[in-house]
Amino acid sequence: MTIDERATVRLTQFAKRAGCAAKHPPGFLVPLLGALPAPRDPAVIIGSATSDDAAIYRLSDDLALITTTDFFTPIVDDPFDFGRVAATNALSDVYAMGGTPLTALNLVGFPEDGLDPRILGDILRGGAAAAAAAGIDIIGGHTIRTDEPIYGLAVTGRVHPDRVISNAGAHPGDLLVLTKPLGVGIVTTAAKRDEDSLGAIGEAIGLMTTLNAGAARAMVAVGVHAATDVTGFGLLGHLRNILVASDAAAEIWFDRVPILSAALDYVNRDMAPGGTHANWRFLREWATYDQAVSKEQQLLLADAQTSGGLLIAVAPERAAALVAALERENTPVAAVIGQITTGEPGRMRVRAGKAAGR
Repeated sequence: MTIDERATVRLTQFAKRAGCAAKHPPGFLVPLLGALPAPRDPAVIIGSATSDDAAIYRLSDDLALITTTDFFTPIVDDPFDFGRVAATNALSDVYAMGGTPLTALNLVGFPEDGLDPRILGDILRGGAAAAAAAGIDIIGGHTIRTDEPIYGLAVTGRVHPDRVISNAGAHPGDLLVLTKPLGVGIVTTAAKRDEDSLGAIGEAIGLMTTLNAGAARAMVAVGVHAATDVTGFGLLGHLRNILVASDAAAEIWFDRVPILSAALDYVNRDMAPGGTHANWRFLREWATYDQAVSKEQQLLLADAQTSGGLLIAVAPERAAALVAALERENTPVAAVIGQITTGEPGRMRVRAGKAAGR
């Protein structure tokens, strides 16, 4: 394979499901994870019980380790960009906990035949570039032979044990703030199908390769109650995890939710990935919608994001300070999209707009 031929390879055509849309949906995972035994080690601060983005292990009174992993099949065609997106996505779990990454390991699956090994080299270079942007090194890893390319990281980070930001801290009255627009799952699906007529894939790649480091710095500086990153379960799926862990409910104001304009167009042309539809089906028992919120709009709120933004629950008196801090950090957006309420844990009401609920 020549260098020119390498440039024409479309990695997404080697994946049945792309990016975080390849994850098993919450309806598959939730009952399985609920049956696992709880950690017995008292040094485990956060395990799987709260569906948090990473685990936290206390080493001392002022130091805890964050451990997490994330990997998936190609979400974009260019190998270097795929590596950057996958690594940025894995690093996001550390930022969502209010932590700082320390090191990472490569996790690789690659076909034995059909793809030039140099393509894997390009993927690994992309991952290394994302890690360097985060200020860390990739110091090892593991590879296996697979039918589809797979790439991601196992990441170790650090955080003060008393400053962990978890799913489980949201309070009724808290405002919900989102730091990246929704819709990259729909846009990447359109691109995979050669139907990205609006040329939105470049914007989607830009968002997916934007680290959540600045958003994490802002929320740590201001002081917030809970946070998660929005990835494969979609906005409402990850909000549900916060609500169940926090024994709270919430309402979302659809007109305040930032969404990629191309995704609004494409979802009306039935370009939502399978993972998004699976999320929507799971959420039917958790979310209710105003009559004015269409099925297509509901799918946008369930869209399986890859390397999405942070969803943050903040006390209302600190919300303006958080938005200002996010803007100083140049996060893609800093949008107040809803509020934590009292009610059955995990329940969500999606209103067409804020005024509809008042």
